[in-house]
Amino acid sequence: MADISFDDFLKVDIRAGEVVKAEPFPEARKPAIKLWVDFGEELGVKKSSAQITDHYTPEGLVGRTIMAVVNFPPRQIGPFMSEILVLGFEDADGAIVLAAPDQSVPKGSRLI
Repeated sequence: MADISFDDFLKVDIRAGEVVKAEPFPEARKPAIKLWVDFGEELGVKKSSAQITDHYTPEGLVGRTIMAVVNFPPRQIGPFMSEILVLGFEDADGAIVLAAPDQSVPKGSRLI
C-alpha cells in the first residue's frame, strides 16, 4: 500500500457508536445484519448493513459500542440504504470481528 499523509488520515471520520437496533437482512446476497447505530447528538442514528453473521446475532449486537466510518456517501444495498461503513477485522477463517474501543467512550467519539 502507498503511504498517506496525516492530512489524508484526518479525512476519514471514524466514530464510536452504540447499536440501538439490529435485524436480520435476508434480502442481502451474502448473509448480513441491518444495524442502526447511535452516534450521539451531532450525528444521530445511522444505518448500515454488515456481513458479520458468523460471530454475531442481531440480539447480541444491541447495546454494543462499535466503530464506523461516518463520512462515506450512502450506498444502496438491495432494498436498504447503508449510511456508514462498520469496521472490523478478518479472523483466521475470513469471518469479520467488529472493531470496538476496549473501554467506554461517549457516543460519537472520533478516532484520533
